[in-house]
Amino acid sequence: MESIEIRKSLKQDTFEGVDFLDLDDLLTDEHKLIRSSIRDFVKKEISPYIEDWAQKAHFPSEIVKKFGDVGAFGPQIPEQYGGGGLDYIAYGLIMQEIERGDSGMRSTASVQGSLVMYPIYKFGSEEQRNKYLPKLASGEMLGCFGLTEPDHGSNPSGMVTNFKDMGDHYLLNGAKMWISNSPEADIAVVWAKNEEGRIHGLIVERGMEGFTTPETHGKWSLRASCTGELVFDNVKVPKENLLPGKSGLGAPLMCLDSARFGIAWGAIGAAMDCYESARKYAAERIQFGKPIAGFQLVQKKLSEMLTEITKAQFLAWKVGKMMNEGKAKTVHISMAKRNNVEMALNIAREARQIHGGMGITGEYPIMRHMMNLESVITYEGTHDIHLLILGQEITGIPAFV
Repeated sequence: MESIEIRKSLKQDTFEGVDFLDLDDLLTDEHKLIRSSIRDFVKKEISPYIEDWAQKAHFPSEIVKKFGDVGAFGPQIPEQYGGGGLDYIAYGLIMQEIERGDSGMRSTASVQGSLVMYPIYKFGSEEQRNKYLPKLASGEMLGCFGLTEPDHGSNPSGMVTNFKDMGDHYLLNGAKMWISNSPEADIAVVWAKNEEGRIHGLIVERGMEGFTTPETHGKWSLRASCTGELVFDNVKVPKENLLPGKSGLGAPLMCLDSARFGIAWGAIGAAMDCYESARKYAAERIQFGKPIAGFQLVQKKLSEMLTEITKAQFLAWKVGKMMNEGKAKTVHISMAKRNNVEMALNIAREARQIHGGMGITGEYPIMRHMMNLESVITYEGTHDIHLLILGQEITGIPAFV
């Protein structure tokens, strides 16, 4: 009888939130409503299909318009350009709930909002904002962000992609690699050097002669997300497609700050999903005459998972508050991104242990989250580079140049 009662007490809907220290007290009613809306969207449009998409390495292109309809693209962009006009905590909660469904799905949304819409809004002309942002917000258009190159990842300043002024247009040459959304993208925000070696952003549109987007195949991670290259072979880019607001490496790095902030929240969603699945499985799996949830080592794992998720939630919330107040620095965002992704990956691995052999199957989300997070811990700043960003802040000495 005691075993049955333990199992009943532990069984919960896996889409109820993990909120051990009442973080909800720090959220507004609008935040909670937005989170609930996205949670319902994920339950309906992503969770029932994601294992099949991942197994087949299928990117569901129809999700783009659905993301637009639910307001997942550019929620922090002003309403006049089609965005949601929301604060950064609302943006974070949206990313959290989407990544509870899948990291690849969150990548699609965060690239669109933080790496395509944000630079056009922040550095673009009014004509560019009006031309692209409403269509990107609605999902009528999909975009991608071209910074990483085959030989320049953590060292983006070494990029070789370049453009020359040809009088009435620019001539763009080079290549970018590991680009989320690229095979399906209608536009790419590309960072390249001019003839003086200064980095600028250019909007490159699909259909421009010499612009191709080969897809990356054979991924073991982010299998429901489309990834590819951007190849530029004497691409003629109209001069009005140059982002005029800012040049230099600081421009794309500002975009990455916004995206990394979303990742810090998104990783919490993946960790929540793994934790909730492990807790539910532990309540149902009987060994030696009782649920494995009744064994000390399983309780240790679950207790540590909950503790780490709770710490990550408050770190993300505090950085979100600082973002809203204009006080957040790159180092703050780096700390949150690095800590929360490592936390989520560790939880995925521990959750896999609790699930035993079942943890490697598609019947549970654990292995998919684990494989996804192996990419998330590397992209938009590797785990080690984020440590060095913080190390430089502590010591005043850059260790990566």
